[in-house]
Amino acid sequence: MNIYTKTGDKGQTGLIGARTDKDAPRVEAYGTIDEANSFIGKAMTELERGRFDDLLADLEAIQNELFDCGGDLADVRKTPQYKTSEESVERLEQRIDVLMDEPPLLERFILPGGTPAAATLHIARTIVRRAERQTVSLAKAGEDFPPVVQRYLNRLSDYLFAAARVANARLDVPDNEYVRSAKVFKDGGRSKKQGE
Repeated sequence: MNIYTKTGDKGQTGLIGARTDKDAPRVEAYGTIDEANSFIGKAMTELERGRFDDLLADLEAIQNELFDCGGDLADVRKTPQYKTSEESVERLEQRIDVLMDEPPLLERFILPGGTPAAATLHIARTIVRRAERQTVSLAKAGEDFPPVVQRYLNRLSDYLFAAARVANARLDVPDNEYVRSAKVFKDGGRSKKQGE
């Protein structure tokens, strides 16, 4: 079976319902989502079964939901069939609340790192933030896509921050605080998330 089609050799790609340039802002956005999804897959290989079964289940669901987000951004038909749901956003919020109660309270900003899985989850988090910025640009340009995609990406970056902290805490690896940070979290980091 050949996986190459040669249809993109001149710098164009297929959306759902049209063709466009491979460097179009919409393609950049769903390509960035795919990049984040790949790092989430890498993080999953670094999480030990048994100790991290809840995170692994979350991340598997998230990988599917990121495919939904990418598909929604690629769907430019007159009557698109969007898949990203408000329920997915709500589920992330519920999981964030659970996970943020597990690691030690925060007083200062932290630096990405710690265990391999935590470091990879932080990479995924920053890539999701880039995808979110790209969807903001799409919205400002008047491009049609479901607003829930942007909300999902915003919440997902918070989830990945919480998951990275849990990945460290369960292995007794402390988060590395940003040494020049003031004490910015009055509630231990429960409400204000790093990066917003």
